[in-house]
Amino acid sequence: MAFRLRGRKEGKPKRRGGSNVARIRLPRRSLDTIHLTAMRRTKEEAEKTRADILAAAELLFLENGVAHTSLEQIARAAGVTRGAVYWHFQNKAHLFHEMLNQVRLPPEQMTERLCGYSGRDALLSLRNLSIEAITSLAVDAQRKRIFTILLHRCEFTEELREAEDRHNAFVNQFIDLCEALFALPGCVERLHPGLTPRLASRGLHAQILGLFTDWTRDISLFDPQQDTAPLLDAVFRGLIRDWDEVLRSAS
Repeated sequence: MAFRLRGRKEGKPKRRGGSNVARIRLPRRSLDTIHLTAMRRTKEEAEKTRADILAAAELLFLENGVAHTSLEQIARAAGVTRGAVYWHFQNKAHLFHEMLNQVRLPPEQMTERLCGYSGRDALLSLRNLSIEAITSLAVDAQRKRIFTILLHRCEFTEELREAEDRHNAFVNQFIDLCEALFALPGCVERLHPGLTPRLASRGLHAQILGLFTDWTRDISLFDPQQDTAPLLDAVFRGLIRDWDEVLRSAS
């Protein structure tokens, strides 16, 4: 008696794994697109996390002061882990510095604004930059908050030494650029007798800092939009002999 074996037919290859689903091979271009999309999504998520951390730090610094705010508190407020904070920022000083960079004019732009002119145009450019720096406080809520933190909620302890050094370097760069501008031909001879470019630059910076400090302390002291230009023009009259003539030349 002959027996027929049940199972696969002779000559037909056995399918491994017991699956009848055929594998789908995607074109190389499709795989690259998927990979780039995933990378883009990861980058966007990282940027959002970084922005959330900065926003949380800003509000806590304003409420509690910089020295009395920990990275752990910032992480909780941002809804992230402390490890995520350290992924984006080396320490509190680095975070504080990056927060300031959100509202400070980049050094290269400041250099371009102050060194791209000569004579009267250079003086007018300095005036306009100074006015913009102060009037923007009234229209940019984040800028107002961050400068309030810097001027009234920040104790530069050892923990923030690096941030303090970087901030001082930024301030000194502005003063140095102003000094170089006042020393230009067409500017230096306009200074009042006894004033050097160095003294003029320090005097202007002191006035700007005073206006920043006063208004962020008490917004009722003056109206940045209406009063900044007259206040700074009074300073420039004390520095430049023919300041009113310089202003008329611009109108």
